[in-house]
Amino acid sequence: MQSLDFPFEKYQFKSESVFEGLPDPEMAILKKNKITHKYKKGEILFREDSYPTGIYYIESGKVKKYKTDKDGHEQIIYVCNAGELLGYHALISEEFYPDSAAVLEEAVISFIPKEDFLKALNSSTILSNRLLKCLSHEFGVLVNSIAIFAHKTVRERLALCLLILRDKYMKEDQENKPVELFLSRDDLSKMVGTARETLVRFLHEFKEDGLIEVEGRKIILMKPKELSKIANLY
Repeated sequence: MQSLDFPFEKYQFKSESVFEGLPDPEMAILKKNKITHKYKKGEILFREDSYPTGIYYIESGKVKKYKTDKDGHEQIIYVCNAGELLGYHALISEEFYPDSAAVLEEAVISFIPKEDFLKALNSSTILSNRLLKCLSHEFGVLVNSIAIFAHKTVRERLALCLLILRDKYMKEDQENKPVELFLSRDDLSKMVGTARETLVRFLHEFKEDGLIEVEGRKIILMKPKELSKIANLY
């Protein structure tokens, strides 16, 4: 397995927990009325254009954020990991959700009411600084993603998405080992922005070239360096 040095932080949000190391008083506020629930794959957390009543914190599992066009077609814009927050942009700006969120795999997610989150935010410079940093970084991610996806072919976009997902699914001790992705073909096609049939054809080509292995829904990335060349990252 090849090591990859490309800076993926330009194309995906950081998965560091903004709650980690917060002072006890702020954590007590956040935990006071927190509701933790186990979600099944496909369950909806919130829908685009609905109004936020709190934020979501992913304890474990993964969640997709997506937009739906006027014809009902989904475009996955980001995959969220454990330790990440969902819905705080709309809550802070007092606007409707700009996108929807649904569970990609079985997940444990906590809901923190709006009043508690804003109270902790107003009393903690650490939390407010971390959220400001996240917002700034996510804006940069959005700009980079729009720019790079606008000029890449479907084959290049697929290679890039596989590499971004590799970075998301990779465990601490997996840097030089094959990384397994558990994502349906429908969800992957919505992330790449192409038809399912086109996606399956390119996955077959990547498999024939030895870049990936496929076992049912599971995709195993074998040669990330070669995928990075296809994605024209260098």
